[in-house]
Amino acid sequence: MHILENIITDRGSKYAVSGGPCNNEAEAKAFIKSLCRHKKFAKATHNSWALFSSEIQIKNDDGESGAGMVILRMLEREGLQNHIIVVSRWFGGKHLGGDRFRHIQDAVHMYLNDLNQN
Repeated sequence: MHILENIITDRGSKYAVSGGPCNNEAEAKAFIKSLCRHKKFAKATHNSWALFSSEIQIKNDDGESGAGMVILRMLEREGLQNHIIVVSRWFGGKHLGGDRFRHIQDAVHMYLNDLNQN
């Protein structure tokens, strides 16, 4: 599990991104469960995620409408298969409107860049 914490802050909301190898829905659910064993991530307002593989494409917004699709499309464009990416958000009290999608994209870009450097 690869985690980048406190990568984006906007109007009180904070973001983190994590990910790792994943092949199917059962492994995705196990990944989320493992991530949420960290108390900080269990308290996140949203843990939106997507998994892209040759056999399955699944996403979960976790209440952040449209977030899973943004992550999934970025995984597809990158061609990163058999991998899950989770964008976690802690709501800071002010609605971000469309900026939240930009933050999700930025978080995924940061994750992919960090993954490619390591």
